Amino acid sequence: MSNQRRTFEEIEIGEEFLTASRTVTESDILAYAGLSGDFEELHVSETFARQTVFGGRVAHGLLGLVILDGLKTRTALVTGVQTIASLGWTWDFPKPIRVGDTVRGRFVVARKRRTSRGDRGILYIQCELQNQAGEVVQQGENRMMVACRAGC
Repeated sequence: MSNQRRTFEEIEIGEEFLTASRTVTESDILAYAGLSGDFEELHVSETFARQTVFGGRVAHGLLGLVILDGLKTRTALVTGVQTIASLGWTWDFPKPIRVGDTVRGRFVVARKRRTSRGDRGILYIQCELQNQAGEVVQQGENRMMVACRAGC
């Protein structure tokens, strides 16, 4: 097996990458609250959250994105590609993530384009975070800059 990372030209539209799964814990939610300073009661108080439309505590929306990005770094989309930078995300939260949900990511290369510099390109990656039932709890797009072959 080669340690060579793939370049922009070698990535195909439609390529799919799946992550391992990970269970979201109460500790994850509390650690995120402490790190971000977001102690909204919906996330940290079961008594309060039971009175909401969710019927119980849910994870911070951005915690889901953070988990997905971490899972992405262990896929060939990152480990096998000459990645330069993540350029940004567009992100939606169609369903809540609850304590005990086991989530996994799915990434599909939707489109790609070269930059004006010519030595790099942009991959447009459609992303999903799915729960244990296969429901999409979060989704969106990540734009990744990757290197082109030398001499392009």
